[in-house]
Amino acid sequence: MRGLGTLLNIAAVLVGAGAGVLIGDRLPERVRVTIMQGLGLLTMFLGFREALLTRNALLMLGALLIGGIIGELLHVEDRLASIGTRIERRIGRRVDQDVPEHLEPADAASATAKPDRSRFVDGFLVASLVFCVGPLTILGSIQDGLSGDIDLLATKSALDGFAALAFATTLGWGVAASVVTIAVLQGGLTASAVLLDDVLTDRMIDETSAVGGLLLIGIGLRLLDIAEVRVASFLPALLVAPLLVAVFGR
Repeated sequence: MRGLGTLLNIAAVLVGAGAGVLIGDRLPERVRVTIMQGLGLLTMFLGFREALLTRNALLMLGALLIGGIIGELLHVEDRLASIGTRIERRIGRRVDQDVPEHLEPADAASATAKPDRSRFVDGFLVASLVFCVGPLTILGSIQDGLSGDIDLLATKSALDGFAALAFATTLGWGVAASVVTIAVLQGGLTASAVLLDDVLTDRMIDETSAVGGLLLIGIGLRLLDIAEVRVASFLPALLVAPLLVAVFGR
């Protein structure tokens, strides 16, 4: 059954996030901070590993800059945050309203940049990006769509389930809401797999994965509270990368 991999992924994230929320309520704040820092370090490691797949740093830079400009013009970060806010309101109450101390803006300028972002929305944004950026998302979705083989997505589901558990101990139910993003992006890739298989080359996938690695580094910086990188605004870079390879890649 095509699409089964995405359904499995969604189930794993929901179960992991639910368990994480239950565990998180029983953990001291210092433990949750340490968990978040550990996730930030691991996310940065994974990002560096993927970024090294590039064969041409200029292509990666071009994709990142062009994609970032497109993302800001389209207000991708703000729109994604808005989706998280609407999901939160649908639940009927402000879930996890207070942002943990280690995730609060460090200064007045940062506070102005995020005037009404709850912990729920932070969880939705971070989890959506982590679960939908990476080679397993691309390759697994294409494989699922072409042949119904869910091996890669099953592996991704296991990884995402444990990650959701860890994220949810600090970021709460917003992590579970990321299944909306998974359903749309990963499900969309699966549905368009035949077209993508005819177009994407190994080089395109490598460069796209490398750009995705840079986005993971940006997420890691956010988790470590080093810099408030607007990672979602760079998502169009994942589309720009294979186009640049098609035009300039050799």
